[in-house]
Amino acid sequence: MELVKPRLVLAFVLCSMLPARGWAQWVEKPGQGWVQISVYHHDTRNRYDERSRVRRIFTEGGHSITTSVFVTAAGGIVRGLDAWLQVPWHRLRFNDVVNNRETRGFGDVRAHLRIGPEFFGLHSPIPVAIRGGIKFDTGKYTRDSEVIPLAEGQRDWELMLELGQSYWPRPLYISGWVGYRWRETNEAAVRKPGNEVFVFATFGGKVRSISWKLSLDGLFGQTPRLLGLPISSARRRLVQVLPSVGHRVGPGTVEVGGRIPFSGRNIPAGPALVVGYFFTWHV
Repeated sequence: MELVKPRLVLAFVLCSMLPARGWAQWVEKPGQGWVQISVYHHDTRNRYDERSRVRRIFTEGGHSITTSVFVTAAGGIVRGLDAWLQVPWHRLRFNDVVNNRETRGFGDVRAHLRIGPEFFGLHSPIPVAIRGGIKFDTGKYTRDSEVIPLAEGQRDWELMLELGQSYWPRPLYISGWVGYRWRETNEAAVRKPGNEVFVFATFGGKVRSISWKLSLDGLFGQTPRLLGLPISSARRRLVQVLPSVGHRVGPGTVEVGGRIPFSGRNIPAGPALVVGYFFTWHV
């Protein structure tokens, strides 16, 4: 059982990290869009337990190291409608006094459609959109306690409301969203993860050639079920801040930032590093 718990924790890390642009609420125009390549690195020996206390990872000498590459792209389809796709690749390591384990490969692909008032011929004084999507169970899942899974083994469905506001000509903006995630049953593990409410808010701007943003990210899980039985002690929660700065390099922007959790439950603790490159495209 001690080996199973770290596997579930690691699966959560790779499935929950979604690097995203702070101004993604502006629906892309037809024939225009953007691409972001992000590298995420998280190295920790600690976790938040079921009572939100910071504790050592379950096994003696446990050490979790996650390195992921996310390729995220968005593009306008017709006026007021765009599409969003994310493909992740993971290298997951878990070391303890017994063994050093490593798994690498592609994780679960996510796809979204986003619709704004312009699609219906309407105008809104502020950017607003509804986004719906799915996380496909494309990543490799295994019940082998000696193997770290690349996914959680089930599909997720998401629906969110997005809002934003630009303060042009001042180089400032705010944006955010609130959403709900329905999670299907992992048939192989006879386990249904709890559905989740998630929120995100960001405040950003630009000073000369330096762009910056400060974001707040929250995830609040409901009770999961194992073999049909509710396991209330396994509910998970994460609240974290995400500061970042960027600088124009070539046709795009290099961004360096962090993910700093300050509250959690049943997930890894400790800060993570994110480095990315963002560029726009049009036809």
